[in-house]
Amino acid sequence: MKLIFASHNENKVSEIQNLLGERFNLLSLKELSYYDDIPETSETLEGNSIIKADTVFEQFNMPCFADDTGLEVDALGGEPGVYSARYGGEDKNADKNMDLLLKKLHGNSNRSARFRTVITYRIQNETHQFEGVIDGNIISEKIGTYGFGYDPIFIPKGSQKTFAQMSTEEKNQFSHRSRAFEKLRIFLGKN
Repeated sequence: MKLIFASHNENKVSEIQNLLGERFNLLSLKELSYYDDIPETSETLEGNSIIKADTVFEQFNMPCFADDTGLEVDALGGEPGVYSARYGGEDKNADKNMDLLLKKLHGNSNRSARFRTVITYRIQNETHQFEGVIDGNIISEKIGTYGFGYDPIFIPKGSQKTFAQMSTEEKNQFSHRSRAFEKLRIFLGKN
């Protein structure tokens, strides 16, 4: 089954192809030569996920899905949340994002946080959403070289490693994204 994943992030595309398995052939925006930046103008992960899925569906008229993910830190009132990718600036630089987050948390003993992913699946006149959440803690320094985004400073509940210290297989046992995509995979298997 061919599905468009409305993402320019090749790391995410690879991670999700691994999660969904061989039954699904994921097409990335790069493979479709679609390089436009889709504006994420909603104040919610749900809203941004819908905007991306609708935009791509209307362009290609093929089953597609989009996700939006945010890191929500309790001590910061849920920041960076929907602004996670641009937290340290519009250039979406992961190191700047992490540096700003660690600076804001400096000296704070409450390090609890969660990653939340919302997926929107769009086909013809139907829209379905799936959510995945993983609780954990923010550590005070970057550790690990795998993954992307905030992975080097987030330790999921039930682990002693950051996401950036885990192989893809290990990360998928915990990850918010894998939880949301498992719900999508089950839904697609029934339809």
